[in-house]
Amino acid sequence: MSIVKINALTVPDAQREVLEQRFASRAGSVESSDGFEWFELLRPVEGTDQYLVYTRWRSEEDFQAWMEGPMKAAHQGGRPAGAEGGPAGGPAGAEGGAERPKPAATGSTVWSFEVVQQATPKQA
Repeated sequence: MSIVKINALTVPDAQREVLEQRFASRAGSVESSDGFEWFELLRPVEGTDQYLVYTRWRSEEDFQAWMEGPMKAAHQGGRPAGAEGGPAGGPAGAEGGAERPKPAATGSTVWSFEVVQQATPKQA
């Protein structure tokens, strides 16, 4: 069965809009990756300052291939990390020596899970 990666990003209130805009600008960057199944950016409602970046993959190998290929290339080109689930919600690199924007998140923890059961809505 599938695997799930959840990146818990600690985001101060003042950076929430920045983080959400960076994810909005990712515009399909992970959706065409082999083995990609699902993405969600979850905004905290109360009691925490952690956003959750939920991705679901066909296999660990598919996730690792994305991490070492498209995700790594995007971040080296100055795309915002965190926009695809990368660390800390800020850029991992910048092109041409341009100044990198401040990270939107102050911390990042990645959790990994195997899907062992699932359910979908019953068809009427």
